[in-house]
Amino acid sequence: MSTTSKASQRILSVLDENSFVEIGASVTARATDFNVNAEDTPSDGVVTGYGVIDGNLVYVYSQDPSVLGGSIGEMHARKIVNLYDLAMKVGAPVIGFIDSTGLRLNESMDALDALGQVYAQMSLASGIIPQITAVFGSCGGGMSVIPALSDFTYMEKSAKMFVNSPDAIEGNNASKCDSAAAAFQMEEAGNVDAVYEESELYGAIRDLVSILPGNCESTAFDDCDDDLNRVCENISGCVGDTAVAISLIADNGQFVETKADYAKSMVTGFIKLNGDTVGVIANRSEIIDESGKVKEKLGSVLSAKGCEKASAFVKFCDAFEIPVLTLTNVDGFCNCMCNEKRIARESAVLTSAFISSTVPKVNVIIGKAFGSAGVIMNSKAVGADMTFAWNSAKVGTMDAKLAAQIICDGKGADEVSKCAAEYDALQNSVESAARRGLVDTIIAPEDTRKYVIGAFDMLYTKAVDIPDKKHAAI
Repeated sequence: MSTTSKASQRILSVLDENSFVEIGASVTARATDFNVNAEDTPSDGVVTGYGVIDGNLVYVYSQDPSVLGGSIGEMHARKIVNLYDLAMKVGAPVIGFIDSTGLRLNESMDALDALGQVYAQMSLASGIIPQITAVFGSCGGGMSVIPALSDFTYMEKSAKMFVNSPDAIEGNNASKCDSAAAAFQMEEAGNVDAVYEESELYGAIRDLVSILPGNCESTAFDDCDDDLNRVCENISGCVGDTAVAISLIADNGQFVETKADYAKSMVTGFIKLNGDTVGVIANRSEIIDESGKVKEKLGSVLSAKGCEKASAFVKFCDAFEIPVLTLTNVDGFCNCMCNEKRIARESAVLTSAFISSTVPKVNVIIGKAFGSAGVIMNSKAVGADMTFAWNSAKVGTMDAKLAAQIICDGKGADEVSKCAAEYDALQNSVESAARRGLVDTIIAPEDTRKYVIGAFDMLYTKAVDIPDKKHAAI
């Protein structure tokens, strides 16, 4: 290895032992302006190469902050571009470790053009190979586009990521709102999947790589030693906290969640079902702590952020031929002013994502599926191949009491109550939905795992003819 820097140690920490092979160790900066000497830029500030994670081939680059601050120059960028070229030829993920002061100013336009070439290569790789970025130290200005172009991004707790630094934003400063902080980028901006201590971050990346396919034409399959007909005991109590329900359905309880702290009312992540990787999207109305108590109430609603999170996840799954499972429990849209600015657009994007995706799609209505929010959540109308519903579920236009108040406006309380009961039986019952063909099978909650596995097994050879067009414009 060309260097024993922190950049190299990060690569060794994520890969299987003794598996790393370095590429381009002898590369140095080509530019010599402003007294930069080639001998001062070992590997031009970025270590690149390949290795394996749990036996899976991956390509890795790691910026070295001890070499000109890890700044990106012409040869530095060329090494990353070359790594992507190899990864796309072979069909293996790219993992990037960012720790950089930004663009190398003494190389000026050469560095700027080289950074643009990295953008271009990442864009070409999107949907072909998984791209994972972890941010250590600083990632500012144009460098922040690299994590945004990635499929998954992690940050070390003390790292900083920004386009404009907090103090450069009009009316703001770092003490008022540190918009570069990892917590802000994860919880508020939604640019980061998770934030970890450095020692934990490598394990999270390994878990993610191990559950994802290596490219858009491969599958991620493991032998399953979990009972395919296993009864999911107590799952009926997880209607609110679907993160728990997902773990109960999954092979051996394995659930790799994405963007867990952003748009918490929408859960996304990956599980194994009968050894196959499946992407899961679920509404979440509450968070249960380890003692079983309600930690946070979220509401059974679609939010703009939740739709944005889910639509991006559907598109990733569709690109990599990963089947999609949804757990639906929603009774409307979030009705705050901030949400109103974006909810129509983001719900449209999510609807289009479900309709456009050609992978097997299974929906399980575990609570309520009311109104157009219920339709958007992978209903049969927008593309679900199979729809199951728990025998306790409700499917309809709206809550029966609200419907009765509208239908019986101006009438007495007794008549409104009678109308509500009749409406609930005729229009909101899961049996009524099944009679209309909106639900394929009514199931007991504890049987969810076996029915879902059976559905995906049946849909394994699904093929869809799509219209001859470049792509949707939604």
